Amino acid sequence: MLMPKRVKYRKVQRGRMKGKCTRGNIVDYGEYGLQALEPAWITANQIEAARVAMTRYTKRFGQVWIKIFPDKPVTKKPAEVRMGSGKGAPEYWVAVVKPGRVMFEMAGIPEADAREALRLAASKLPIKCKIVTKEETGGEQS
Repeated sequence: MLMPKRVKYRKVQRGRMKGKCTRGNIVDYGEYGLQALEPAWITANQIEAARVAMTRYTKRFGQVWIKIFPDKPVTKKPAEVRMGSGKGAPEYWVAVVKPGRVMFEMAGIPEADAREALRLAASKLPIKCKIVTKEETGGEQS
């Protein structure tokens, strides 16, 4: 499961997800990408499930890039604990995703296969997504 090796602070505040994504919103490495249409926290488990769905469908042909990383710890207090007595312990890790962010990219397989693999990956995520090409997002031609 994805998580940072070490962090400066063990617990962080929740923050806000207002606005659109200004970085990471073009298809850089591959030919096709999966772009977020809503803001959300994507957990490490959800990223892994999407990755597995894509690689299973393509039978490990082509190439997959994961462009988001879960670097934000989410804390949770144990069940049946009274209010107060501080913040809970870190429970899992999330990536903060804003609308427009390209989360996954693919290359080296036919367009129909890439679209189906990305559709399967999108079904594992808790947000609406759209499949985009390098030309649509304005990524440079190689």
